[in-house]
Amino acid sequence: MTVKILSITLLLLSVCVCCHSSEDTQVRGPGRIRPCCVCVDKDNMTAEVVGETYREQAARGHCVKAIIFNTKKGQLCADPKAQWVKDLTAKMRKE
Repeated sequence: MTVKILSITLLLLSVCVCCHSSEDTQVRGPGRIRPCCVCVDKDNMTAEVVGETYREQAARGHCVKAIIFNTKKGQLCADPKAQWVKDLTAKMRKE
């Protein structure tokens, strides 16, 4: 029982670490480094988003398909299939 709980805890921890440190780097062109999401957050983070802009990222190499929002803590890599992401991007496009 204890080993099972430990295994589940480690799995959840690794997912959290991946999603909260989801910015990697990707070189585009000579000397240009751009943030790259390697995993996405599926939880509703609407309250954390600041500003009225977002960026779409295509899946390439180790980078995953994502919608990137700005927050006070930095960039947020969100799942483009999540309903809250669809709602927020639609609202931003209208404004």
